[in-house]
Amino acid sequence: MTGQNELKQDNHLERGLSLTQATAINMIDMVGIGPFVTIPLIVSAFQGPMSILAWLLGALLAYMDGMVWAEMGAKWPQAGGSYVFLQKLFGKGGKLMAFLFIWQTIIQAPLVAASGAIGFSQYLTYLIPLDTMQQKMVSGGLVILLVVLLYRNIQSIGKLSIVLSVITIGTILWLVVAGLPKFSAAQAFDWHSSASSSISPLFFTVLAQASLKSVYSYLGYYNVCHLGAEIKDPERNIPRSIFISITGIAILYLSMQTVLLGVLPWQQIAGSEFIISTYFEHIYNHTAGQIATVLVLCIAIASLFSVLLGYSRVPYAAAQNGDFFEIFGRVHSKHKFPHVSLLAIGGLAFIFSLLFKMKEVITAIITMRILIQFVSQAVGVIAWHINKPAEHRPFKMPLFPIPAIISIIIWLFILVLSDILFIAIALGIIVTGIILYFIKQAYTK
Repeated sequence: MTGQNELKQDNHLERGLSLTQATAINMIDMVGIGPFVTIPLIVSAFQGPMSILAWLLGALLAYMDGMVWAEMGAKWPQAGGSYVFLQKLFGKGGKLMAFLFIWQTIIQAPLVAASGAIGFSQYLTYLIPLDTMQQKMVSGGLVILLVVLLYRNIQSIGKLSIVLSVITIGTILWLVVAGLPKFSAAQAFDWHSSASSSISPLFFTVLAQASLKSVYSYLGYYNVCHLGAEIKDPERNIPRSIFISITGIAILYLSMQTVLLGVLPWQQIAGSEFIISTYFEHIYNHTAGQIATVLVLCIAIASLFSVLLGYSRVPYAAAQNGDFFEIFGRVHSKHKFPHVSLLAIGGLAFIFSLLFKMKEVITAIITMRILIQFVSQAVGVIAWHINKPAEHRPFKMPLFPIPAIISIIIWLFILVLSDILFIAIALGIIVTGIILYFIKQAYTK
């Protein structure tokens, strides 16, 4: 198979997800434990209310990159997301790009799931004292529980996702409304109090590193593309679900960060390991803090649910087209979902949840994906427009190619100003993948 050939259709998967269900899956993937863990890190980086800039830049990137995903998802609504898109966009070089993406996904998808499980176990210590080993046991056990929950048909998953999304949105709305009586606009918008308020090289470094963490909290707006073969009326519903979820989550994040800064001193936010629990304890009492913690834990479970659901379709799609081990292409005989792929991703997530720390995982997740997935797709979409201007596009990004160019610039800005160790790891994964690809090609011949 070449990159120009048509990929096989996903005949074994059922288009059972509505627009509401697809949007719910996206939104619970985007929230998760992310903002509740990264808010203190972002505020600490800016040392003040100017930290809101990181959330604004993250929202801008999500919208610009979301337009790239919306074009591809509407045009090629198949299982696998980027695996499909990179083959379609890069012609003869598509096989290499797709292989690199699969190679990267085998590492980063379990890392994404592991990060949620690690964050869950950390937040749980607000309710139950746990030592390091016990936290690892909790994070690993949570991954196993989620795999069990996903062992069912797509209609059941769609209905469950709506319930989980209601809990997610309701918790953040409660946070925003609860803080309004004690909100101080002067405190929330006192940008000059931020240590990094002056425009300088240090300011841009802080902005890039803080934005990396805010972007981690926005990731997931494209999850619907991984499930393309299971979305009803995908040409319309995939773009809609992407932009509805980005808009809703951006409003919630910006409101949440602003209210927190207007109620609590930034120093207290930056130094808190359980910022949401601390916030509700400050507004009400310790019991309210405990209730809020339980809701945060439910949100973390919801996100992990969505993450494992989406990424399990990537190795499946590759196996269906002969680009990965055949066993990953197997579909459950009764419930019609790629159960081998789900078990593999879940198994690695279990191992990673026992090995790594939260901060390390967040940085690795973002840096290793920027070049092969996000930047390559944006470049590919621009080239696709130039080379095939008359080709039918169910969704065409407004003001082409400006959104794609802005997306590329922001992604590279975040990558270049990241920690050099993680840049080296990202490049090392790419180089290793290229070597493995040519070894595979030689072995096949």
